[in-house]
Amino acid sequence: MSEISGTTREQALHAWLQHTLQSDRYTLTPVSGDASFRRYFRATLDGTSLIVMDAPPDKEDCAPFVAIARHWRQHGVEVPPLHARDLEQGFLLLGDFGDDLLLQALRDASGQPQVAAANHYYAEAMRALLAIQQLPKDPQYTLPPYDHALLMREMALFRDWLVTQHLQRSLSAEEQALFADCFEALAAVALAQPTVPVHRDYHSRNLMCLSEGRLGILDFQDAVQGPITYDLVSLLRDCYIVWPAAEVYRWVESYRQQALQHGLPLPGQSEFERWFDLMGVQRHLKASGIFARLSIRDGKHGYLASIPDTVNYLRRIMPRYSETQALGQWIEQHMVAPLNLAPELT
Repeated sequence: MSEISGTTREQALHAWLQHTLQSDRYTLTPVSGDASFRRYFRATLDGTSLIVMDAPPDKEDCAPFVAIARHWRQHGVEVPPLHARDLEQGFLLLGDFGDDLLLQALRDASGQPQVAAANHYYAEAMRALLAIQQLPKDPQYTLPPYDHALLMREMALFRDWLVTQHLQRSLSAEEQALFADCFEALAAVALAQPTVPVHRDYHSRNLMCLSEGRLGILDFQDAVQGPITYDLVSLLRDCYIVWPAAEVYRWVESYRQQALQHGLPLPGQSEFERWFDLMGVQRHLKASGIFARLSIRDGKHGYLASIPDTVNYLRRIMPRYSETQALGQWIEQHMVAPLNLAPELT
């Protein structure tokens, strides 16, 4: 049995694993965590490896993860099998999808994005996404709605954590109104879209490369019923890898055509791209705020490196639409220099 620090919680985890695996001969090693309070370990026993999720119940609720994993896997979505659970203690034992992140497969040996790889993997990711979007309702667990209140809380993260706390910028009443008006307009666009099951973090660090070109899907516990473009934005305007605009819109149209063939109710190309762009603004406002919060509140400073690309997404899209132009101008005037962003976008 491997050494992890001897806190009461970790002692409880070892006791649970010994009981669950009927052995104390396993090894336990940490694997990459995520942006939550959950931790993950790889338990290896007799040549078989499993993933252990440690989710402190006072901070994380495992019940949605268990319910969604059961329902989605039952309907053919490639999420990890659930082998054992203890919801009271917050321990889960899952199938192991390995360490091959999609993010790694999308880059060449020098770390540059490679479109040829993206063409292949994004086709598979969109196939899986369409399967999620067409899932029947689960009679045992209802996905929460991606409603106005949640959309607004998410966008407020940008104002409260990135602008006010990270950049130490106090906002006047006029500036507060500017933010509020933009947020309301973005929420209206999101709520006007058809609703489907939404993963909420459908990007290259939560998709795993499996055998035969398949993709495994992780981190789905926060799924909701919400706007149809949200997960497509997460995938194609990923906070961790940037693609040329022409390629992004080509993939967007490929998705739209496939979705129409499956009977999903979508508008024409121009309006769908508008939905996609403005949903992207909402998501990147949220994401950049979360990255600041992870640094300030949780000491996870590595996420600060993702803020420039995320804010630059906003700078590229916001000037194009009446709903976002004013706040886009404010970002140019007040955030570009403090964040050390290039004055001109390339």
